[in-house]
Amino acid sequence: MAITQALCTSFKVEILQGIHNFTASTGDVFKLALYTSSANLDATTTVYTSSNEVANSGTYTAGGGALTNITPTSSGTTAFLDFADISFTSATITARGALIYNSSKSNRAVAVLDFGSDKISTTGTFTVQFPTADASNAIVRIA
Repeated sequence: MAITQALCTSFKVEILQGIHNFTASTGDVFKLALYTSSANLDATTTVYTSSNEVANSGTYTAGGGALTNITPTSSGTTAFLDFADISFTSATITARGALIYNSSKSNRAVAVLDFGSDKISTTGTFTVQFPTADASNAIVRIA
């Protein structure tokens, strides 16, 4: 099993179909679920799965947490969006990666995050920090 960071291929098609709405005040609900190193997530992932998701702990529950999205923008010829960092408190978690998915649209997958190694919190705060929201670093970029 492996986690490979990628923008999900199905998401790319669904953008062209107009399925996902990232508008801040009226858009869809996007969530982030955490996974163990036993998970198999990559560009072919199409929907959220509970298989090999980390166990409930502290404020983390199955399905993960809702992301606060930032309205899409652009710089040069690249469109991008970012999410606010998300934290789970009082949690004992060992996670290797995460899945961003659209819970408003049948849990369709958006992106897989690979943390590079297991990240651990022990009865503490587990935070996923997103990169800078710009054309070179934002978590979702369309060039």
